[in-house]
Amino acid sequence: MRYHNRKFRSVSNTKNSETSADTIFEYSQEGNILTAQYQGGEIIKGHLIGLVDDQGYINMRYHQINRKGELMTGKCHSRPEILSNGKIRLHEIWEWTSGDFSKGNSILEEL
Repeated sequence: MRYHNRKFRSVSNTKNSETSADTIFEYSQEGNILTAQYQGGEIIKGHLIGLVDDQGYINMRYHQINRKGELMTGKCHSRPEILSNGKIRLHEIWEWTSGDFSKGNSILEEL
């Protein structure tokens, strides 16, 4: 699975997430190394780095600055789903490694 030059938007989140429909993720991929920049909504600037396996699953770490001026960090595992239109939906299970250390779920869809 290739994520290079794909853009995603958050479509579903648990309440403890800082992402929203206003958050846009821009992915780049070299081999199995995935990176992304993201911003929008409550997030001023964010970055992620991860590894993509043979089935397209992503194991990643992220950091971001929110509108409160806080540096937040976390880890995430994403499972891809190919939609009928050929676009990718990512089902994510994540956990803050800063702040309250809570866990959550999100769904991102390719734009």
